[in-house]
Amino acid sequence: MAWMLSPAAALAADFNTGEADIPVASQEEERVGGIRGKLHDWKVTAGFGAVYLPEYEGSDEYEVQPFPLISAQFGDRVFLDTDGLKVDVWKQSGFRFAITGGVDMGRKEDDSDYLRGLGDIDPGGVVGGLVSFETGPFEFYAALDKTIGGSEGLTGTIGTKASYQYERFIFSADLSGTWADDKHMESYFGINAAQSARSGLAEYEAEASFKRVDIKGTITYLWTEHWMVTGAAGAGFLLGDVKDSPIVKEDVQPFAMLGVGYRF
Repeated sequence: MAWMLSPAAALAADFNTGEADIPVASQEEERVGGIRGKLHDWKVTAGFGAVYLPEYEGSDEYEVQPFPLISAQFGDRVFLDTDGLKVDVWKQSGFRFAITGGVDMGRKEDDSDYLRGLGDIDPGGVVGGLVSFETGPFEFYAALDKTIGGSEGLTGTIGTKASYQYERFIFSADLSGTWADDKHMESYFGINAAQSARSGLAEYEAEASFKRVDIKGTITYLWTEHWMVTGAAGAGFLLGDVKDSPIVKEDVQPFAMLGVGYRF
């Protein structure tokens, strides 16, 4: 998925953890029961937040961006949030396989002065698959995503996540690593002859490799049976050919987020 959306998307996904352990009053169940039936058991959380993150992947300058938080679940197999759509096609004994879809937002050269002369990377659709195994508070996962249009790149992610709820607080931690193919690496971190002439940066060839490792911690407070507040912070560590690219000014990429959501 698009890197610039992933922190916000991860925060929106974390709102889903607030579905349990705050009982809904019986009168509320009566009021919304019929509506939920008509909506075929959709569970929706909506909200807003702000994220502090680099201007682009590899930048040493930061900005604060507002963003909407939308998270929806249909039954126990269809999930939609700012990261895209996930549909579980097989679940058994803690194992899960899902197909995924979303959007890679690309990159614009006017996102930063450092990108002048490199041209834009067009947005593209993303299709992929996700496999995971959950046991107790731990989840181990691997995902593969193909961008159609834009960079035409292929990325893969492996990681592990742990979650724990104490009264109204939900704590989670996530550690992941991301690999990218030649097309993705050349689009985002390579510099060809024409780009070099326009930007003044040296030519650079970025090859397929592991591009980054990310660590994130999240705390969600279930304020009421409907309202919740979530904060998250973490950092990405750029590796290999990404770290050595002329456009990368800082190989440690911290971010922080805060959001408020309402569960319908």
